Amino acid sequence: MDDNATTIKVFVYGTLLEGESNHHVVKPYLKGTSAGKLRGSLYDVGHFPALILDECDSEVQGAWFTVSVAGLRSMDRLEGYYGPNESNLYDRVWARDIENGEEGWVYVWRESKGLPLISSAPMRAAKPTFPLSTFPVPDEPFLQE
Repeated sequence: MDDNATTIKVFVYGTLLEGESNHHVVKPYLKGTSAGKLRGSLYDVGHFPALILDECDSEVQGAWFTVSVAGLRSMDRLEGYYGPNESNLYDRVWARDIENGEEGWVYVWRESKGLPLISSAPMRAAKPTFPLSTFPVPDEPFLQE
């Protein structure tokens, strides 16, 4: 697979957005962006958001990033994603935009477990309350063809 020629869509809603603390992780691999919206709820996981997809009336605004395979690898490392059925910090699942029909990956949380609900607008985040380096980082992302 040619890492530069292949592009992948990923919905982002928090610290990876432009102007946020982790945008530098994806910026070198960014090929394009467009506005997006998914059905779900955002929860506060200590100064960064966690999306739980559901069929409720809540809508989460964000952006669709078109990235290279190397960009997806970089995002997987940040989000602590190792692959299906692994001990992931965030899971990566396929989603479809509720307004424009775009499809791609999104990083989601498994369950709220009493976490505080936050606004559905993109969360403007600060530094995490715990170092992300405490979570193991995958060497390679799991890519489904």
